[in-house]
Amino acid sequence: MNIDFELYRIFYVVAKNRNITKASKELNISQPAISKSIKNLEEQLGGQLFFRTKRGVILTDEGKEFYKYISQAIEYIYNAENKFSDLVNLETGCIKIGISTTLTKEFLLPYLEKFHYLYPKIDIQIVTSYTDDLMTKLKNGLIDILILNLNNKNYGNDIEIIKCRKIQDCFVVGEKFKSLASQELSFNELNNYPLLLQAKGSSTREFLDDMAKTNNITLKPNIELASYSLVSEFVKIGFGIGYVTRDYVKSAIKNKELFELNLKEKIPNRYIGIALSKNHIPSFSTRKIIKIITEK
Repeated sequence: MNIDFELYRIFYVVAKNRNITKASKELNISQPAISKSIKNLEEQLGGQLFFRTKRGVILTDEGKEFYKYISQAIEYIYNAENKFSDLVNLETGCIKIGISTTLTKEFLLPYLEKFHYLYPKIDIQIVTSYTDDLMTKLKNGLIDILILNLNNKNYGNDIEIIKCRKIQDCFVVGEKFKSLASQELSFNELNNYPLLLQAKGSSTREFLDDMAKTNNITLKPNIELASYSLVSEFVKIGFGIGYVTRDYVKSAIKNKELFELNLKEKIPNRYIGIALSKNHIPSFSTRKIIKIITEK
C-alpha cells in the first residue's frame, strides 16, 4: 500500500476527537473534505473504520486496533518534529568539546560564557586529555569538536581545521635566573640550564620538539609537567627555564614575576584552531559555538 500520510493524520484527529466537527476545527479542513478523506482511507484499507452516529463517530473493532498503531506512529512523528525544532532552536541538546585544561582557561571560557548566556538549556561537556587522544575521540565521534594548538602537521583528510587565533611562544625564567634575560642564547645553550617543558603528548611539546629538530637540537628537560601553568609556577620559584605561550603569561612578565629570554633562533607563530571530523555532521549547537568563537 502507498497511502497518503495526510489520510492517516485526518483519521487520527477524528478518532481522537470522536467527532468530525471538532476534527474539522482542529485540522482547519471542511467537514465534507474530512468525510471524503475517511471514505478514501477506508476504501484503500478495504474495511470500515467508523460507525456514524448522531452524536459523532465511533470506532469499529478494526478501527480501534488500527488506531492503536496509527496513534503511536503519529505521536512519534509529532515528538520527532518537536525534538528537531528544539535542537534547531537550541532548546535542548549537548555539545562535547575536547580541549586541554590550558586552552579551556586561557581561550575558551569567554566564548563558553557567551554561549551559555544565549543557550542556557544546552548541556556542555568538557573532555580534557592530550591532543592525540582527543583527536582519536573526534574521529570516532566521541566528541563533537576539538580545540587545539595547531602544529605544522597533516591531521588527515577526514579532519577539517579552522584557524582561530595567532599565538606566540617563548622561553622564560624567574628571579633566580634573571641574568639570562639580558643575554642572547641559542637553542643549543638552553641545555646548559635546568629546562622545564610540558610532557610529551601535548601539542605544545610536539611543536617545540619539531622546532628544535629543524635546528638539529634535541632539548633535554630536567622536569616535565602536565600543563603550561605548572611550568610557569615552577619557573617562578627558581626551578629553571620554562617554555610557555607568551599570551598566557603577559601579566606575570609585566609584574616581573617572569622574564622572557632572547633567543638567536626565532620561534615561529602558531595558531589555536578548531578541528572537526568530516565523517560526522556537526549539530546545531556545534555550529553555533564555532560561529561564536570565529566571529569578529
